[in-house]
Amino acid sequence: MTRVVLGSASSGRLRVLRGAGIDPLVVVSGVDEDSIVASLGPDAEPGDVVTALARAKADAVHQVLQPAVAADCAVIGCDSMLYLDGQLRGKPGTAEEALRQWNSMAGRVGLLYTGHCVIRVLHGSAARSATAAAVTRVRFSTPAATDLAAYIASGEPLQVAGAFTLDGLGGWFIDGVDGDPSNVVGLGLSVTHGLFASVGLAIGDLWAANQLR
Repeated sequence: MTRVVLGSASSGRLRVLRGAGIDPLVVVSGVDEDSIVASLGPDAEPGDVVTALARAKADAVHQVLQPAVAADCAVIGCDSMLYLDGQLRGKPGTAEEALRQWNSMAGRVGLLYTGHCVIRVLHGSAARSATAAAVTRVRFSTPAATDLAAYIASGEPLQVAGAFTLDGLGGWFIDGVDGDPSNVVGLGLSVTHGLFASVGLAIGDLWAANQLR
């Protein structure tokens, strides 16, 4: 019975998995994302950056698993960033930065990149692993100044990639997406399905082993 472990504190990613029939064990990685991005250099491709972060998160979680879980599990690591004007944008962190990001992306199209890593752990060791990045085009509306101020005051955009959500309050300001919506939320079901298959796991078996409570 293979336990699915989500190496992320993201409530959106957790909702994606639960909505797709898998109730994972959540273990937060705590990796230093800034140092990893810096080590890749300014010319790294967006897909390579988010994939490296996803791999680092999955690796970190694998190292701290309890023996009973590490006997048979699949660790998922993910990282998302918005690519616009030749720059990758992560979590703004402050209201001022969130406002700056929104002023630059309102009424435009950005590319939401999510890196994914799945590590198949057996008897405590990483037996197999696979990584992939997915990209979805996001079409932003132009919120009224009062609406944008209220959104930023809610605190939601401060701790999410690109200062927006699709499945939360930010959904009011998204005109549409071209590609996998779950990728925008932070965990693309299609790409994760492929990664599971590549490490020898079937969705039906994972449903049975990780049933919703």
